[in-house]
Amino acid sequence: MWRRVTISLIILIICILAFSGLEACELDQTQYGCRIDNRQCTCAYGCRSEFRYLTRKECQDALKGRAGDICSGNPCLNGGACIQVSQMPGYKCRCEGTGFWGNRCQLPCPEARHTNFPYECIVI
Repeated sequence: MWRRVTISLIILIICILAFSGLEACELDQTQYGCRIDNRQCTCAYGCRSEFRYLTRKECQDALKGRAGDICSGNPCLNGGACIQVSQMPGYKCRCEGTGFWGNRCQLPCPEARHTNFPYECIVI
């Protein structure tokens, strides 16, 4: 019995880590860049697709309205956090902890007994 529980916990942890929204990329696909995250500029090294702006100044100009800030229209619903990315549509919604999931946090989390339970709905 304990062996079955242990294996189940290991599988659950692997699934959470695999689908936690963290993206791995090839070394030649990494760059230093910036993005708007919760109305602040966040700059770091990461995958090219994560960063819309190449410099902090570009990012800050977007925050001041001198450049397009796709998150200013609040595309994420139900308290989801908007993060700008370079891939279309130009933003990604983080729904964790809202009780919703989906591209725009528009779908209510199902009850836990469903087999296709979205990772955004897992409460640890």
